[in-house]
Amino acid sequence: MPPLLPSLYRAFWLALLLASPFASAQPGALDTAVLAGTCFNCHGPDGRSAGAIPSLQGRSAAELRQRLHSFQRGQAPDATVMTRLMKGYDDAQIEALAQWFARKEGQ
Repeated sequence: MPPLLPSLYRAFWLALLLASPFASAQPGALDTAVLAGTCFNCHGPDGRSAGAIPSLQGRSAAELRQRLHSFQRGQAPDATVMTRLMKGYDDAQIEALAQWFARKEGQ
């Protein structure tokens, strides 16, 4: 293969990656729904818990954002697994989740 072709090949894939929805700093609606889906295992469908685990639906975005950040920083003494889970989320994902569950209020 001529030396120019690997460079063009890499440039093509880099351009494709940068143009993809995964390159944006803010998760899209589908990305956020997928992220929120992981919360349903413990917090119930659409964030409405029927058990001892708190519901997420019906809380304000500000309250959810603050709580998720406190988990992320290890500043929630009453937390169990959430402090470990939230370490994998960035600020944009936390904001998207807070907004997503706040919008679910009344649905």
